[in-house]
Amino acid sequence: MVCSTNRPSFRYHYMTNSELAVFKLHARNLERIYDLFIQRKMEDRARALFVFGIIADIQYADIDDGSNYRRTRRRFYRNSVELLRNAMRDWEERRVSCVLQLGDVIDGHNKSRDASEQALETVVKELEKCSVDVHHVWGNHEFYNFRREALLASPLNSAAKAEAGSDLLADDIYAYEFSPAPNFRFVLLDAYDMSVIGRDESSEKHKQSLKLLQQHNSNPDLNQPPVYGLEQRFVKFNGGFSPEQLLWLDEVLTLADQKQEKVTVFSHLPVHPDSTDPICLAWNYEELLSVLRSHKSVVCFMAGHDHDGGYCTDTSGAHHITLEGVIETRPDSNAFGTVYVYEDRMLLKGSGRTEDRVLKYP
Repeated sequence: MVCSTNRPSFRYHYMTNSELAVFKLHARNLERIYDLFIQRKMEDRARALFVFGIIADIQYADIDDGSNYRRTRRRFYRNSVELLRNAMRDWEERRVSCVLQLGDVIDGHNKSRDASEQALETVVKELEKCSVDVHHVWGNHEFYNFRREALLASPLNSAAKAEAGSDLLADDIYAYEFSPAPNFRFVLLDAYDMSVIGRDESSEKHKQSLKLLQQHNSNPDLNQPPVYGLEQRFVKFNGGFSPEQLLWLDEVLTLADQKQEKVTVFSHLPVHPDSTDPICLAWNYEELLSVLRSHKSVVCFMAGHDHDGGYCTDTSGAHHITLEGVIETRPDSNAFGTVYVYEDRMLLKGSGRTEDRVLKYP
């Protein structure tokens, strides 16, 4: 083998005064372009019709750090409320008009420690410092800590903050809608309307939910998922939407179509298989998707539950966003979003683990 010792030679070029002048001119132009870009971005935000905050899965508990159900992820229980404080400071600076909290505001560990009320008080005390309304979605951890009747009587029932005429549905279904600004509508869904944790054992919905679970999940522990694909969604910590709620949603969206409103729907559970791990998907996601796809007013669906987050665009053009969970976010980071709403798009400005996204309307 013959080894070559030849090495590439380099020649240095020293700029002439005229070349240096041209270089400096280009540099100034680039700096000017960058300044214009930043100015345009600021002007874009100033032209937003309204702005709102979004956060999910805080799961506060006054206990040491732990891990998730599968013992594969670290959870920062005590620090989660500090990340909430950071989010609220950011929202105050950005002058949001409201905040959407997508469920699991305190962790289920509080129940076994008889600390549910105290933990909720800690988080609510922080949220009450917010100068705008906070709208709450209920997740599985709300039901680990409280019965449905208690939640309806708690500060986590934000339906009263909605516009007049948005009373809760029959059978204590916690779903409501309101208009955050002219020509826009927000709809909050009850993803545990059909569930074994969100309904009393004596109720018909509990019996129907248990039967459905056992048809799809043969494990003795119903929190242990089936082995294959989308069947993994049939676990005890998930739930679904009753026919009554689906009918109500269809009626709300029909009216929004007629008014030419743009609708964003919120739920604790994701409903699009491409936006989440199958184990976090709502039981009857197909039925919910069918309703959404039949209405041109729907532009976005936002959920929590899957702490890794997720995103996809549906065949209808609607965006499906799953927010990263605060509970599994390191103390030196965060996981929340600020959404700037425009005539033709929404701009999600993420913090920490939450990515920036441009959400153009279908």
